[in-house]
Amino acid sequence: MTQYEKRLVSKKELKSVCGIPYTPQHIGRLEAAGKFPKRVNLGPGRVAWVLAEVDAWVSERIAERDTPL
Repeated sequence: MTQYEKRLVSKKELKSVCGIPYTPQHIGRLEAAGKFPKRVNLGPGRVAWVLAEVDAWVSERIAERDTPL
């Protein structure tokens, strides 16, 4: 794994770094439905997401937008 693939982002960074405009509750619903990358539990009350997985998820959304119907 490269350094980028191991990088974790917090809830705050999902919005500030990745541009994900969703609330933590909505992200939880998407995760439960299998429509968003799963979180990594770091300890009590602390979670993060793998940046490479979130980036791939964003790329999929862009590809869907650009695919003609």
